Amino acid sequence: MEITAAVHHIPTNLTSKWPQTKPQFLNFTSSTALPKPTSKNIPLFLAHCSTKPNTNKETTEENYSGGASLPDSRIQPEESTPAPTPTSIPPIPSNSLLSRGLIFDLGPDNSWDSVEIGSPVVKRYLGDEEERWYMWYHGRSGENPESDSIGLAVSSNGIHWERGTGPVRSNADVGLVMGSSQDWWAFDTHSVTPSEVVIMSSNKVRANSGVYWMYYTGFSSEKVQSLPNSPPIPKSLPGLAMSQDGRHWARIEGDHHSGALLDAGPEGEWDSPFLASPQVVFHGSGDLRMYYHSFDVRNGEFAVGVARSRDGIRWVKLGKILGAGPGGSFDECGAVNARVLRKNGKDGKYTMVYEGVGANGKRSIGMAVSLDGLKDWTRVQDNPVLEQSGDGGWDCEGVGYPYLVQMDGETEEMRLYYRGIGKGGRSGIGMAVAQGSGSYVFRRWTGFGL
Repeated sequence: MEITAAVHHIPTNLTSKWPQTKPQFLNFTSSTALPKPTSKNIPLFLAHCSTKPNTNKETTEENYSGGASLPDSRIQPEESTPAPTPTSIPPIPSNSLLSRGLIFDLGPDNSWDSVEIGSPVVKRYLGDEEERWYMWYHGRSGENPESDSIGLAVSSNGIHWERGTGPVRSNADVGLVMGSSQDWWAFDTHSVTPSEVVIMSSNKVRANSGVYWMYYTGFSSEKVQSLPNSPPIPKSLPGLAMSQDGRHWARIEGDHHSGALLDAGPEGEWDSPFLASPQVVFHGSGDLRMYYHSFDVRNGEFAVGVARSRDGIRWVKLGKILGAGPGGSFDECGAVNARVLRKNGKDGKYTMVYEGVGANGKRSIGMAVSLDGLKDWTRVQDNPVLEQSGDGGWDCEGVGYPYLVQMDGETEEMRLYYRGIGKGGRSGIGMAVAQGSGSYVFRRWTGFGL
């Protein structure tokens, strides 16, 4: 089955705040296309759809309905279902040493993301006269502090974000977009966190334009043991959902009986406890790679593995590609939450940023590179490219969940989005910047004069 990534530009005659235009189906680049809204709902036609309530196993135009249905294509909210008013919460003033790098704080009281945020998946869309950014991330509320949900925020510059305090109700809205499954048998009944969003066209999905594919981590109520002498954690597996606007999602069942795309390995395999953070990179037509992590019980380390697919739904594991660093290093207990970017340019190298786990539990961000993205991953340096701040900063307790965005321009700027943890476990999303080809020095954002 042939599968391609979609690329497009935003038109100059904009008629709405967040227009969407028809993509061209080209070879993959760092920019990603947005599906085109049409005059009527266009359902996704898939081989397998989730049997979650309000989502049908056999999806057709006549019977596709319910909470997971695809949105009306109109940009403005429907009068009958007014959308909650989004709130724009600016970052704490960047001249404060304690808030350096913080671009996205917790939501207001009683919002869906008021207790915790993290797992940023950041996409930049370019046009002739504007740029716009989408960020999917996980959040927790005070009403359900043990369960993560997925939300969407939007921006014009990747720095100042507009967010919503409640569920999304139209395809011009922002806020909560996906929660845990209500199916007792599913792999994601406890929590969901985003890992990657790719816009692709596939002959398995019949639509007039490219479709958003969200790869996410689903957590169930089943508990598994990871680190010795640590409490068990909810078992996780990789999942897939699809959308035509990035806001209204339909779960897609994988081959596993729980609906997951892949199962954990059998006893004795390095990935036997769980699979987490399934980030997918489009390498070429019929060639997608999934990077995920697990805990290698035999070697006592967290590690990153890779799987390969022709259609983005059925996957074949290829094995472990990055384990723990040497004794005394910042990642001597392993690597988790890896995010891989295929860089634009002559070399086209694959760059991986990952959350390194130290012996004392400290979390820092490391980087590795590979020529083909499958093997021979080499750490770029012995030290982390970003570590926790000092002096009581907002991220003084640890940094992780990294996500790379390659910018255009002569400076060859790279943006590193990440989740930071501060005093009392308070979380936020930050950004650091590196400039110059091959630069591994990331500095926390302090303003546009950086």
